[in-house]
Amino acid sequence: MLGLHRKEFIMAKKQAENKVKITALYCRLSQDDGRDGESNSISNQKAILTQYAKENGYLHPEFFVDDGISGTTFDRPGFKHMQQMAENGEIGAIIVKDLSRFGRETIEMGRLTQVVYPSLGITFIAIQENVNTLTGTGLEMMPFYNIFNEWYAEQTSKKIKAVWKSKAENGERVSAAVPFGYMKSPDNPKQWIIDEPAAKVVRYIFELCLAGLGPMKIARRLEYEQVICPTEHYYRKGIKASNPRPQNPYRWDQVTVRHILENRQYTGCTVNFKSTFVSFKVKKKVHIPEEEWQIIPNTQEAIIDEDTFERVQELRKHRRRNTATGKTSMFSGLLYCADCGSKLYYCASKSIKDGQEFYRCSQYKENRGSCTIHFIRDSVLKELVLDTIRKVAKYVQEFEPVFLYLFAKQNTLGREINIRNMKQNIEKTKHRIKELDMLIERIYEDNVLGKISDERFCRMSANYENEQKELLAAVEHDEQAVRKAEQEKIDLKVFLEEIRECTDLKELTPTIVNTLIKRIEVHNSEKGEDGLKHVPVDISFTAVGIINIPTEKELIAAMEEMRENPLKSA
Repeated sequence: MLGLHRKEFIMAKKQAENKVKITALYCRLSQDDGRDGESNSISNQKAILTQYAKENGYLHPEFFVDDGISGTTFDRPGFKHMQQMAENGEIGAIIVKDLSRFGRETIEMGRLTQVVYPSLGITFIAIQENVNTLTGTGLEMMPFYNIFNEWYAEQTSKKIKAVWKSKAENGERVSAAVPFGYMKSPDNPKQWIIDEPAAKVVRYIFELCLAGLGPMKIARRLEYEQVICPTEHYYRKGIKASNPRPQNPYRWDQVTVRHILENRQYTGCTVNFKSTFVSFKVKKKVHIPEEEWQIIPNTQEAIIDEDTFERVQELRKHRRRNTATGKTSMFSGLLYCADCGSKLYYCASKSIKDGQEFYRCSQYKENRGSCTIHFIRDSVLKELVLDTIRKVAKYVQEFEPVFLYLFAKQNTLGREINIRNMKQNIEKTKHRIKELDMLIERIYEDNVLGKISDERFCRMSANYENEQKELLAAVEHDEQAVRKAEQEKIDLKVFLEEIRECTDLKELTPTIVNTLIKRIEVHNSEKGEDGLKHVPVDISFTAVGIINIPTEKELIAAMEEMRENPLKSA
């Protein structure tokens, strides 16, 4: 029986050796090559290769095609299939229209055509350059052709980047990708309009995050509620998708949720230059630091308001993690030690009974660390926060003009004056930069006309250019500061809308906490007048910070001051 199997194996091997080898006709077209028109089209390449194979007696032709793939990479489906067959000894000759169709990477091109294929007994032919490894024709010039083809790819890459830069400078978006929640306008493909069914899901994802859920839990919630995923949404609308249609239309990936939560373009802006490639040959994506992004505001209607987006980003920085018992705290990521500034740990081990969970400073370390314990129970903190929110809501509801007046007096005026001064300074600096341009042009003309010497011209132009360089850097710095200050402008309207709903608040929820509160600082316990220990807590509200509710005497004084010295911003 074993002998029979051996005979069959030997016969199969001989049949494979005697099998007639095919002629591989390879075609490739990248998106950039497509600009060259019909001359490089796949159909034109096939016609030329078929005719050449027929006229020169190359039998059993078989096409291998890569359409829309760059020649700077050899990670192409058609090429890899052909290469696998070549290594299996199934190919006798490889014919291409020209060397650039085979590839635009000098080193790999040389390795394949001069080492790999000759060792496999494969003839390589490039028709246009008259390269034939069997006859030896064209081999002397082939390295130079390959170098030029790679140079061409590099120049094309530079031109594309220049077009992107020009678009960005004109306030246009660079990426053609449209985020889930938007779609291209039928009247103007460059303009995004809201895709309401998808936008509804995006808003829901942000709401769930504000309610304390992370990307994994949000993905599970969406799947449980049978909300279709973005790819399925695109297929149902007949929009081209980059991924194949999912078998389970309701399966959400946490990465998809995370990308949605981190996409600033939902606030109505355009974000350019978030990533790039290592080089025109290495297509590995490299992420660019956020401070180097180009952000163009108000380019499309917003799905998520700026305040909600920023609040979600703040929550994402302080990701919640379950304890060993599976419990989480609605205050996680918000609690800090008032003395050392470190985070407070949530302690809820199995040995701790329900309702006895507590927080302690992360630097305490069982009294061996650099800070004291700053102990406070979760139940006590909930009562303190709930009571504070109720008191603030009552204060704002009953004395809103006073609240607005005092807040404007303490915060808004100073910020507005600072922004206004920075803007005025920027305009002055820009005016000086234009003056320097005119001065440099003037001394150049004087130098040409012989009015000033070359030595004086060099010295003056160097001084002007150095000053201009410093001024340009200053303008960039100040403009970034203004943008940051304007982004940090307090939206009192949003705060008032949220706090008004909390007048009759019965119970805290993660959404209320994450919407209203930015930071909570816990002090060490101290003995009060009643002889009992109390834990002072500072609650900083989103947008407005710590709110000190005035006493009756302070309220009367504030009202009197408002009548005598009203503030325009109040």
